[in-house]
Amino acid sequence: MAYDDLRSFLDALDKEGQLLRIPEQVDPEPDLGAAANAAARLGDRAPALYFDNVTGFTDARIALNVHGSWANHALALGLPPELPVKEQVAEFIRRWETFPVAPERRENPPWAENTLEGDDVDLFRVLPLFRLNDGDGGFYLDKAAVISRDPEDPDHFGKQNVGVYRMEVKGRAKLGLQPVPMHDVALHLNKAEQAGEDLPVAITLGNDPVMTIVASTPMAYDQSEYEMAGALRGAPAPIATAPLTGLDVPWGSEVVLEGVIEGRKREIEGPFGEFTGHYSGGRNMTVVRIDRISYRSNPIFESLYLGMPWTEVDYLIGASTCVPIYQQLKREFPEVQAVNAMYTHGLLAIVSTKKRYGGFAKAVGMRAMTTPHGLGYVKMVILVDEDVDPFNLPQVMWALSTKVNAAGDIVNIPNLPVVELDPGSHPAGITNKLIIDATTPVAPDNRGHYSQPVRDLPEAAAWLTRLQGMLAER
Repeated sequence: MAYDDLRSFLDALDKEGQLLRIPEQVDPEPDLGAAANAAARLGDRAPALYFDNVTGFTDARIALNVHGSWANHALALGLPPELPVKEQVAEFIRRWETFPVAPERRENPPWAENTLEGDDVDLFRVLPLFRLNDGDGGFYLDKAAVISRDPEDPDHFGKQNVGVYRMEVKGRAKLGLQPVPMHDVALHLNKAEQAGEDLPVAITLGNDPVMTIVASTPMAYDQSEYEMAGALRGAPAPIATAPLTGLDVPWGSEVVLEGVIEGRKREIEGPFGEFTGHYSGGRNMTVVRIDRISYRSNPIFESLYLGMPWTEVDYLIGASTCVPIYQQLKREFPEVQAVNAMYTHGLLAIVSTKKRYGGFAKAVGMRAMTTPHGLGYVKMVILVDEDVDPFNLPQVMWALSTKVNAAGDIVNIPNLPVVELDPGSHPAGITNKLIIDATTPVAPDNRGHYSQPVRDLPEAAAWLTRLQGMLAER
């Protein structure tokens, strides 16, 4: 089933027992962040949380942990909640192959019900803001989609970007936005600034669940997130036109902010508790001026807790990080079997591959680091054989412990780019990258003694099915 807005998805989660409503009054800090932090620790069937009785707010509706489990991730894609993560990734890949699916433009978006413009613009009037971690430098929007266009090619639909970027609320009509250099919004901004212009943006909060997944997915520069959302939904993604900027925005959003990233203007932003499990510190970041707010009556504010993995962000971006890297590698190296890049947004990736010849796996690892996402994130790659499941960590640990000889299987490449948020980079944004070849050597690489592997007994598969059936009947 395709959900056109956040509300219909929350209703579906409720029916599946995957939405937990908190009726008693809670404090915005620390209760909301702490509850979302705790929810992600409940495992693969963790529920979304819904709060509507928050101290200090007379009319707040807050949704947290909406994507914060594999069950909820599956339901967002219209899949059974018990579907294992490996099969969710496989289905993600299958749907990816149907890209592009053109969006459907609709009139009368629900977010057009209410409008604030000019001096009336006030983020605090519309959004029940709170800090997620006690060391955050302010209130953050961390699950909003930011829409921008290529200023040099504004009519190219595919070059219109939809991405999730953290934004600090710095005033009634002012945000600080972090444009990671490898991301499309940074490319758009660079072109606008070179032309001496501001960059128009639309920021949408409370989006349908697939739109949020796609906005978190690393895609090619000229690939449309809306066309990918249609592929993943199995139905055209509904979009509407933002009235001030003319940008295409999700039809079912709760809130739409319109304005500009002000050219060549920077201010201190941060710190913020990041997906790396560390605070990112304060840095000079871009400034967004909000000129118009459109919002649904009784809007639901959706936020996302992130910190020490695993948290909601890891479920949200896990599959959507694996699949693009897999697709890019598979296109050039058909031997690649699977990619598990779910760990800290792909700072660590595990790739299973067949080999053509000695050294081949290391070449695959180097290519993983130079994919569009890998340039900024993949700083460690573990290569395993095709019969090792990269989603099965005991198998990966077995490969590491028995296949790796540090004398020839560890490749350390200095001074490569990485996202500045990586706390291990020095200076920020520069790191050594590491390839660990845990595959079986093949000619002409004839090291080791791997000619007599132990295989599963032929009857083991039948016994597995039999035992699973017996357990299910207990």
